[in-house]
Amino acid sequence: MSEDLKWVKQCVVAVKQGNKILGMIKRNFTDRSEETIMSLYKSLVRPHSQFCTPVWSPHLVKDSKLIEGVQRRATKLVQGIEHWKYENKLAYLRLSQLDMRRVRCDLIDTFKIMNSIYDVHSELFFQLDHR
Repeated sequence: MSEDLKWVKQCVVAVKQGNKILGMIKRNFTDRSEETIMSLYKSLVRPHSQFCTPVWSPHLVKDSKLIEGVQRRATKLVQGIEHWKYENKLAYLRLSQLDMRRVRCDLIDTFKIMNSIYDVHSELFFQLDHR
């Protein structure tokens, strides 16, 4: 986090690491099938863009676009769909945009807090009305 309380540096680091790994995948793997690229992307690249996102989730559109660019680049590696529109690639590969994944994770965490699955006091997060 920077002095102005923004997460731009974290976003840049995540994008840089993701792009670095994608470059390694592109240079070292000749099999560009959906199975291979998606397995590599989901296991090696996506964790960098999702690590601790409940804490630093990008709120600014420019930061979200920056991070989404890594997934966009990964979808370009899949053989046979390189020239499709990004939304069509996501549907074909059964992926969702990363901002929607973050919303889903937030909802899951909220559910876990409300149902005491996490060992935290839900009243610290939510105003519960027990009438």
